[in-house]
Amino acid sequence: MHTLELNLKHSPLPLMIQKESLEAAQADYKKVTEALTSGGLVVLEFTCDQVTDKHISVVSSEIAAVQLYEKSGTTSASGRPPGFFSLVPDEAK
Repeated sequence: MHTLELNLKHSPLPLMIQKESLEAAQADYKKVTEALTSGGLVVLEFTCDQVTDKHISVVSSEIAAVQLYEKSGTTSASGRPPGFFSLVPDEAK
C-alpha cells in the first residue's frame, strides 16, 4: 500500500490517501506537484483505495507539502513512518 500525505497550511493533521499501486500513487503525486508549480487555484480531488467511500477535495494553494511513501513494517512507535527532518548544526563560537 502506498500513501500520499498532504500537509496543509494552518492544519497540524495531514490528509492521507492510500493507493494500492505505485503507478496510481505516483500519478496523484504528479498531479499535486503540477498544481503547486502552476501557481493558480486548482481544486484537486482524490479517492482512497483502502477506504473506498473516502473522497478528498483540496485547493492547491492550501497545500504546504506532499509526501509519497510505501507503507511497510518500518514504522515508528506512533504508527507513522519516519518523515523528513532537518538537522541544523550549532554555529561555531
